[in-house]
Amino acid sequence: MTPCPSCRTRSRRAGQYLCPACWSALPPAARQALGRRDRHAMARLRSLHTQLGQHVPLADIRVIPDA
Repeated sequence: MTPCPSCRTRSRRAGQYLCPACWSALPPAARQALGRRDRHAMARLRSLHTQLGQHVPLADIRVIPDA
């Protein structure tokens, strides 16, 4: 298992972006956008990681569905 990039204390499974606790703290629209598997999926994941790196609170993270 890999450490969660958000809390860094809990583990996430392979194929998961965050641990279950951090994932559930994201706004529903962000979870929905991150769950889409299309040609923009990597851009959305980069957006998530950029915001985590900027210490944006999980509840304030916004992920644009088509970017």
